[in-house]
Amino acid sequence: MAGRSSSDILALRQAVDEARARAERAEAEAARAKAVAADAEARNALLELQIEKMRRALYGQRSEHRQRLIDQMELGLEEAEASAGEDEVLAAAAAAKISVEPFTRTRPTRRSFPDHLPRERIVVPAPTSCPCCGSEKLSKLGEDITETLEVIPRQWKVIQTVRERFACRACESLAQPPAPFHVTPRGLMGPSLLAMILFEKFGQHQPLNRQRDRYEREGVPLSLSTLADQVGACAAALRPLYLLIEAHVLAAERLHGDDTTVPVLAKGKTDIGRLWTYVRDDRPFGGRAPPAALFHYSRDRRGEHPVHHLTSYGGILQADAYAGYNELFRPGRSPKPLTRALCWAHGRRKLFELADAAHQLKRRRRATPVISPIALEAVKRIDAIFDIERAINGRDAAERFAMRQELAAPLVAELERWMRDQRAGLARHNPVAGAIDYMLKDWNSFTRFLDDGRICLTNNCAERALRGVALGRKAWLFAGSDRGGERAAFMYTLITTARLNDVDPQAWLADVLARIADIPQQRLHELLPWNWQAGQTPIAEAA
Repeated sequence: MAGRSSSDILALRQAVDEARARAERAEAEAARAKAVAADAEARNALLELQIEKMRRALYGQRSEHRQRLIDQMELGLEEAEASAGEDEVLAAAAAAKISVEPFTRTRPTRRSFPDHLPRERIVVPAPTSCPCCGSEKLSKLGEDITETLEVIPRQWKVIQTVRERFACRACESLAQPPAPFHVTPRGLMGPSLLAMILFEKFGQHQPLNRQRDRYEREGVPLSLSTLADQVGACAAALRPLYLLIEAHVLAAERLHGDDTTVPVLAKGKTDIGRLWTYVRDDRPFGGRAPPAALFHYSRDRRGEHPVHHLTSYGGILQADAYAGYNELFRPGRSPKPLTRALCWAHGRRKLFELADAAHQLKRRRRATPVISPIALEAVKRIDAIFDIERAINGRDAAERFAMRQELAAPLVAELERWMRDQRAGLARHNPVAGAIDYMLKDWNSFTRFLDDGRICLTNNCAERALRGVALGRKAWLFAGSDRGGERAAFMYTLITTARLNDVDPQAWLADVLARIADIPQQRLHELLPWNWQAGQTPIAEAA
């Protein structure tokens, strides 16, 4: 009986191992198929761009409309190349786990770097003895040189990493140090250059085609495909840090949430997508957790998106009155309903617009602006509450709660009574009535800050995180694809989190890209912006 039991256990273990092996093989093959499809899409985009350029050269007029069309196609190529580069790295990582041949994209022959660029030789220390037999009788046969393009602010150079080869005179075996780590496959660019490309694209809102033109004017020709390929590879390399930031944000007691529009390139038109942000910032109530921001992209603004983003979250959500959040506050929600806290800045803004002559003239609503005395009085009363909040900002939650109960609660109660009295005398379609109703219809959510010292009076934290997106829309016009929107959300998460922690995003990215492959998994948290600031490595040393 015992023998049969042992054989059954061995059979089950063998079956589990076989099932696991099949699953890993299926995962690797799926990643390879995805990489092949992404490569084909990038090739098609490149061919379409080349055809359009040839058509314009032969038949087209040099009109502004025609140039905009080529710019749009170049942006589509940029996103396709970046996706293909990212999928290639992910497929190679999946194939490395099992005996599946990795997919390698076919690329044109790489041009050598311009001769006028200075070369810096970094010689890898050669072995002092034969690794095969231990003999010290080594003779140099030659060397292999790997050239990597690197940049020191406004100074280009090519770094030559030399690996000398030696032959053992005793046993005739060859000895050579291993190849150095490269941030991206093929080691085309160094970490400082990659960080600059990423930061200029997502932090300074300079599309890759404009970066390409500027680099060429500086004497360093780099193709759009090459730049986009490196962006995709960097996104794959930085993904572990994104996941750590995501976990940190969703572990917060309170989050700020907001969204903004982002045009997305579609066939013959642009669609309106959305970038969502969730910001953790405990500093207003004296929390010691570092601030961080998490971004997501979606093609529309349906309520299912914030529900999906916050599936496992169960704390306080500060946001505007957008109905798409309502499902998050439903009593039967799992793991538990969120606590809703509305933004007083939104409520004040609606009243302020009716009391501000300059705003009305800017919007051209009227030739002669009409100032509402009710709206003006409401703004003054709300500003008194804001004055109290500014005085207690940064104190711990218990102290904020006590001071709010003493100072702010009477003003809030008086404001509610006054607003309800004024609303009773206003017509339904009066603009002031609409501004007052915005606050009164969910007054409990507006006044929830009085009962919890962790809650802020406004949602300005999330709006500040989205400010860069609003500025960027004027520079890059639109995202090239849904995949490009997701990649933008990914990079905004990293860059905005670095800025929230007073860290230079470009310097941080350069150091992270230089170290992330060599650092153990359990020490990845050392590369997070709030940990990196204390022990950062100067960029010159990293290079």
